[in-house]
Amino acid sequence: MPPKSKAAAAAAPPVAVEDLFTALNRHIDAGEFPQAVKVADQVLAVAPGDEDAVRCKVVAHIKSDATEKALAAIRAAERLPIDLSYYKAYCYYRQNKLQEALEVLKGQEESAAVLQLESQIYYRLGRMNDCMNSYEKLQKFKVDSMDLKINIIAALVAAGRASEVQATMKAQKVDLSTRALRDTRSFELAYNSACSLIENKKYAEAKEQLDLAKRIGKEELMGEDYGDDDIEYELAPVSTQLAYVHQLQGQNQEAMETYTNMTSRNLADPSSLAVATTNLISLKGTKDAADSLRKLGRLIEKSTSANQLQLIESLEFKLSPRQKEALYSAHVLLLLHANKIDQAHEFVSGLLGMFQDSTFPVLLQAAAHVREKKIQKAEEVLSRYAEKHPENSKGVLLALAQIAASANHFQMAADSLSKIADIQHMPATVATLTALKERLGDSNGASLVLDSAIQWWKNSMTEDNKLDVFMREAAKFKLNHGRDEEACQLYEELVKSFGSTEALAGLVATSARTNLEKAEQYEKKLKPLPGLKGINAESLEKTSGARPFEVLKPMDEDATDEVKKQKAKKRKRKPKYPKGFDPANPGPPPDPERWLPKRERSSYRPKRKDKRAQVRGAQGAVTRDKHDTPGSSAANAGSSKATQANKAPAATSDQPKGSNKSRKKKSRS
Repeated sequence: MPPKSKAAAAAAPPVAVEDLFTALNRHIDAGEFPQAVKVADQVLAVAPGDEDAVRCKVVAHIKSDATEKALAAIRAAERLPIDLSYYKAYCYYRQNKLQEALEVLKGQEESAAVLQLESQIYYRLGRMNDCMNSYEKLQKFKVDSMDLKINIIAALVAAGRASEVQATMKAQKVDLSTRALRDTRSFELAYNSACSLIENKKYAEAKEQLDLAKRIGKEELMGEDYGDDDIEYELAPVSTQLAYVHQLQGQNQEAMETYTNMTSRNLADPSSLAVATTNLISLKGTKDAADSLRKLGRLIEKSTSANQLQLIESLEFKLSPRQKEALYSAHVLLLLHANKIDQAHEFVSGLLGMFQDSTFPVLLQAAAHVREKKIQKAEEVLSRYAEKHPENSKGVLLALAQIAASANHFQMAADSLSKIADIQHMPATVATLTALKERLGDSNGASLVLDSAIQWWKNSMTEDNKLDVFMREAAKFKLNHGRDEEACQLYEELVKSFGSTEALAGLVATSARTNLEKAEQYEKKLKPLPGLKGINAESLEKTSGARPFEVLKPMDEDATDEVKKQKAKKRKRKPKYPKGFDPANPGPPPDPERWLPKRERSSYRPKRKDKRAQVRGAQGAVTRDKHDTPGSSAANAGSSKATQANKAPAATSDQPKGSNKSRKKKSRS
């Protein structure tokens, strides 16, 4: 059949718009988005500026992950009276241009879609409070979506509000018990619920729900014909959280095995691998710090601008701010242990700009100064932060107290601890403050610390009340510092309130110094010790002192005689001889000087020196006796010639001389 001519093609009737939209709808339902874009272009060729066709084209590009083409289509439609701001913001969100996405959403009418996108952007930016505000606004739209509930739990956990998860989900009519989660068969819901339990330190329940999430996820993936390696890859976040729970429960060996297996096999997504690597390094500590630094260095991208830190592309928008801070902090600590102080300072400068609301970068900065033995500078850094942020300085003040105390700056350490109001009554704080005041010679201040703690515990309604402990220790302290009256009052209060026998004994001993009548009164309440009824105290005081004695049981006379005979018999033991020694033929006695060096023994004789005449002169020369004359006999001359013939010729000044050993040997031959 001959091809159609151009004229015939031009004369062909145009396809109806209704048919094109039918085809467009069919491609979208089938997920054939590239074909949907082509059909949308055909619609726009027939009906330019059609709003539905433009929207379908933009959405089809987004569904095909072609966000740049979607943005180009949006820019091409700017002259049309169509509002595509939501799609533009979503494209920026997909490209991780989060600030641009927020700018586009500003001024948009609040709808369920806009608020959901806004909450996701805030979540990625780490602005969890703003994220939760967006989710709260969503409640009025009554969006009944499981994905929305899962995201709300994730936002609450990330915002540090995990304690609100149960109440929030109860208001949404979602039961987060393990039995209910087993019925819902939602992998993500079980996982996020377990994360909230971890934040609330309910590790056993969290482990149970993580096991459930892993089981549900495995069953779903096996139903979709996933292989074993693919299933392990998809469930890597659950495995990482399970290992983290083991780590929190002190089961470090199990946690290390999971982390090591995950990092060595590389069967996990980048964010799970980064978390596993960081947690594994925290378990290993300073062991093999160089290898740990290399592993973390692969996750950090070198930035061109100074004091700016950035992770590799696959992690920058996947890890939460808390996870990023933990990773960077582990890197700084390893640098400090490796004595790379300059690099540590560079990282700390970047962390101070990135995490302005966190105290950890400030603590790392102080640690770097301490590593350099610049204690005063570290104290200045921590003091300055505590003054600027008094509401968020508990950890900073504790670190300042520790650094100051180790540098013998006891006043600064005491002042730092005194500023932390919510721990003033705790035993460790009271003991530390008392010891610091004693070091400063301020016994009055130490006494006030103890009195204040006692007053707090008197007003406390807690079950684990430690009033008796504080009163007993305060009484001992006051007694040691000559405050007998105050100690007596504390002991008396202890006896009346708790009926302590130890306090009663202390009260009697203390009152004997201040109020003898009171001592005698309370002494009567002491229980008598068994075996002391027949002892006269006055006669006991006149003795020179107690002597140790043994209480012997009465024995019969026959038994006494047998004991005497046994004592009279001395036990004879056979002497132990060296191996191979015959006591019948002992041989000569050993040399008593055998342990002395040879030259210190009496039998030592030094070696004699060789006093024989040595040949002097050039090699091969013949020496003459003093009585030899030029006119010697022929026999002497012949013998001398024979001697010269047997020796080597004399060395001339042009030849190198032989060694001393060779010369000695030849002179003696």
